[in-house]
Order: sequence, then structure tokens, then C-alpha cells
Amino acid sequence: MSGHSLSAILLLLGALIAGCNASNGDRTQFFHNCRQNCERTNCSADGLEIQEQAVKFYRQSVFDRLFQWSCADECQYGCMWRTVFAFFERGWPIPQFYGKWPFLRLMGMQEPASVLFSALNFAVHVRMLRKFRREVRPDSPCYMLAHIFGVTNLNGWIWSATFHTRDYPLTELLDYAFAYSIILCSLYVLVMRMLHRHSLFLRGVITLAFISYYINYFAYLSVGKFNYSFNMMVNIATGSVGALGWFVWCHLVRNRRPYFRRILRFYVLFAMAMCLELLDFPPILWTLDAHALWHLATVPLVPLYYEFMIEDCRTLRKEKAVAGGYSFYN
Repeated sequence: MSGHSLSAILLLLGALIAGCNASNGDRTQFFHNCRQNCERTNCSADGLEIQEQAVKFYRQSVFDRLFQWSCADECQYGCMWRTVFAFFERGWPIPQFYGKWPFLRLMGMQEPASVLFSALNFAVHVRMLRKFRREVRPDSPCYMLAHIFGVTNLNGWIWSATFHTRDYPLTELLDYAFAYSIILCSLYVLVMRMLHRHSLFLRGVITLAFISYYINYFAYLSVGKFNYSFNMMVNIATGSVGALGWFVWCHLVRNRRPYFRRILRFYVLFAMAMCLELLDFPPILWTLDAHALWHLATVPLVPLYYEFMIEDCRTLRKEKAVAGGYSFYN
């Protein structure tokens, strides 16, 4: 170990004794000095020359360059691992950096497991939406609700994959905002399903109310410092109202709509899977953390929701056909 590295680690120890939280790696003097020295040594040129230095010095792959990993980013990444190893050698808990665990970058992606599982969710929604379109006639009640739900989810998972690939303020905002759009859309689907026999005017007014509320909430998230705790509370509250609404509906129709068990099973399993978000542990093999496992857990749940919508739309169409006195096809 060089004298410079030893001095830096001693500074790290001094900072910890002084009361620095050991879980906050980016606040340690060791990380701060490492990053400063790296940027001063390797990122002192201008423009294209800096990027050329980064490509050569850090052996950047084509994916690193594609996702715009700059020289300063490489210094932060390299010093993050030096800090982790310093902690590890002393038996200290693995630190977090800027609120995140250290992840091993793969093909230019910051959190490759979360990116992969977000893509899997996207693929399952595409497959199930296609199945819905094959098995449900376009004139069925609530036919468009399934498409609204599907498109909202597809958009949300695109931005989830984008954010976990590269964490920028903009990608973070879009990930959180569109993740909430999925939860809000689930509540919207519930309300519209309950009101599908009511007038188009009433449904239109409620739709505009949902859209206006979401636009205002999106604007709130976009202004000032992002409030993570408040956003989490809003997500939980909205999701809880939606789940409670479906539970009430399941209870009311349990004797005449046996397929209610599919939506009930979906929300029960979804609540169980969400418990993963309450866990917090260092990534397994530096790639698989609780958040990635949460994304993975939602993949097999998606078909339950679409299977419910398929059966519900078919049933509603049969009931409409009987009431209207015209023939129908399964």
C-alpha cells in the first residue's frame, strides 16, 4: 500500500471516530480525497481530450461511452470501490454512496439486475396485452381500460430501466413519476370498472379529474428538492385505496363472479412482494439487491391481472348481450 493510500485511510478512520456515519461512504474523507485526486490527475484537460483520457485510463467499453460515463463519473465509481474495500478490510459495514449501495457496473448499466427485471416486466405486459387483444372482442365493456392499464405500465417500465441504467436527476424524476402513474392508473381502472354502466359524461369528468391530479402531482415532483418520503407515502396511500376497493368488490361479487379470486390473488401477492421494498441489504454479488428482487417478484404477478381483465370483459359482454337481446361470441 502506498504512503498516500495509508494516509487517506487514516483520514477515513479519523473522520469515523469524529462521528461520521460509517454507512455514508460518500461523506468520508477517504472518498472525498480519492475523488479530488483522481479528477485533478485524470480530468484536467478540456472537452474531447478528457473523454479520450477516460476511455484510455479506465478502459471504457463501447457501452460505457454509449451511456456517457465521463471522466468524473469514472473517478467517482473507482473511488467508491476503493472506499468499499477499505471498509471491508477493517470489518466495517459496507457503506452506501449518495443513498445507494455500491453496484457492479455491467455493460454501462449502473444497476444491471434492476434493468433486466424492468425489461422482463415490460415484455410480460406486451405478451399479456397481445393475449388480451386476441381473446377479447373490441366491443366488450372495459376493453379500453385494459389498454390504458397496459400502456401506462409499459411507459413506467421503460423509465424504470432507463433510470437504473443511468441515474440522472431527470431519469430519477421520470422513474418516480411514472411509477406513481402505474399505481394511480390501477385506482383509475377500479373506479372506471365500477362505473362502466354509468353515463359517458360522468366517466369523462372523473377521467379529467384523475388526469388533472396527476399533472399537478408531476409538477410538484418536478419543482424543488425531491421529497422521497412524501412520494412514498402518496404511493402507499393510493395503492392502499385501490387494493381496499378491489377487496370490497371481491366480497360483494364473490357468489356470482368466481373469477374474483384472480384479482384478489394478485393484490395479496403484490402486497407480499412489496415487503421486499422494506428490506435493505448490500447487493448479492454486488448486483442483486432488495429493489431488484421487488422488480423480479412482480413479473409472475402481471398475468394474474390480465387474466382477470380477460374473464371480466368476456363476462360483461355476455351480460350486455343478454340484456340487449343480441347474439354474442365467446
